[in-house]
Amino acid sequence: MSSWYEGPLAAFDTETTGVDVETDRIVSAAVVVQDTPGARPRVTRWLVNPGVPVPAGATEVHGLTDEHLQRNGRWPAPVMYEIAEKLAEQALVGRPLVVMNAPFDLTILDRELRRHRTSSLDRWFEASPLLVLDPRVLDKHLDRYRKGRRTLTDLCAHYGVSLEGAHDAGADALASLDVVRAVGRRFAARLERLSPAELHTLQAVWHAAQARGLQAWFARSGTEETVDPAWPLRPDMPAAA
Repeated sequence: MSSWYEGPLAAFDTETTGVDVETDRIVSAAVVVQDTPGARPRVTRWLVNPGVPVPAGATEVHGLTDEHLQRNGRWPAPVMYEIAEKLAEQALVGRPLVVMNAPFDLTILDRELRRHRTSSLDRWFEASPLLVLDPRVLDKHLDRYRKGRRTLTDLCAHYGVSLEGAHDAGADALASLDVVRAVGRRFAARLERLSPAELHTLQAVWHAAQARGLQAWFARSGTEETVDPAWPLRPDMPAAA
């Protein structure tokens, strides 16, 4: 029987107006499904008119302008429903979902659902739990002493994964999926006996430890920044944004 990293996987990614999950908005998203390594991926994309201005700095990253989104984007409410429904489909069939830096993408989706649907992401997985694989958490735990950054671009370079069209939600999702397969193969001796459900639980522990380490480093360096240990979804927002 083949290992989980050689089997069906899905991946999710967003592009946004900024990096604050409580106040920023989703402008594009994608879910990629691939049955086996090298198989043709099935990509579902969404383009969103967020209803707020897109900062120039965000446009420089993903190339999506106010004018383009107003002309071609859809209103957020139905899009957020469709995204959550698509993710729930993955959970229902037991297909692991790859999300690079999951606490960002899943939390901002949760906030958008609360904002536009008076709902939450958790409610979509009451019957079938979501099994998340986060390449950043996996790589940082399995190769913890490697120096250097661990952005998606860095991980792709390290694991020999092609990333064409970075900061396009579909391209980033597919690259994240390929990175997870590469991590699985490289650390097969440590991963192949673990199920995605077991890995999901372990990643929550690993991420919390990584967050504590980063928080301690910030304290030593005099940086006033708080690192949230929650994974893959941050707690409820304190107030409506």
